[in-house]
Amino acid sequence: MGAGRLRLGMAAGLALAVMLAATGAQAQKQTPGGMTPAQVDELSQKHDGYFGALAPQNRAKRRPKPPFDLTGAWFVDLRKNFADFMFGPPYPEFYAAGQTAMKEAAAARKAGVSYRDSIGECYPAGMPMIMTRVWPIGMIQLPTAIYMVSSFENAYRVIYLDGRKFSDPDIVVPSYNGESIGHWDGKALVVHTKYIEPNQHFIDMGIPISDQFEITEKITLLDAGKTLQIDYVMTDPKSWKGEWRSSKRWMRADHSDIPEVECLPNLNQHLPSTEEGHAAVEEREKTPGKQP
Repeated sequence: MGAGRLRLGMAAGLALAVMLAATGAQAQKQTPGGMTPAQVDELSQKHDGYFGALAPQNRAKRRPKPPFDLTGAWFVDLRKNFADFMFGPPYPEFYAAGQTAMKEAAAARKAGVSYRDSIGECYPAGMPMIMTRVWPIGMIQLPTAIYMVSSFENAYRVIYLDGRKFSDPDIVVPSYNGESIGHWDGKALVVHTKYIEPNQHFIDMGIPISDQFEITEKITLLDAGKTLQIDYVMTDPKSWKGEWRSSKRWMRADHSDIPEVECLPNLNQHLPSTEEGHAAVEEREKTPGKQP
């Protein structure tokens, strides 16, 4: 299903390219003119029947005051253990693919080689791993949505708070951070995320997910707003049995900003943590004096 969904995205892109090419050809034959209203609606990805999260009409609607505001920069709390960026152990009962990944990852660690380092190859980290990368995350909270930008690859995530429903599964194009819709429950924000792309998308040390992977987050603020806590419940009926639970904390990083960051494969391939980088290190060791 993951590959099929990618094909869906590529097909949509191809259709757009064909449409633009046809529009260009028509423009050469016709008198100068602009795009039609239908073309504007399609290319601007206009919603059918509701305003976007940034529309003034949507932001101006009367809503109950939220119990907290996440606006700011946050850094994952790894003060107790650097390995806390991972979501296990404990782990759920994995099915065949997950069991194989655990065995292969252990063997790779013993051999001192990388395993399924898709992030090092510039694939998106995706949910939930993007939340615990060792880089700060910037958050901007509006009445209608919370926008997140990570310093790691400038990964983008949005949590919609305006009461919208999930996209139609027959037309949605999955993404690595999925589609997230939240609602306030007392002093907590509860977020449901689905439509997550599984291609080259792993949790922790190479654990795969399927197109059935979904996440529920319970978000709260502690310590007078200085600590952010998220309790995760992750399900994937194709990959493991029951629920995979994990809790993480972040610290406010008020002296930090979110810079522009790009992932460049031609540089990352020289990192020892990637498969290509490890192979390059071995090659250099075989040939002293050889430069990358």
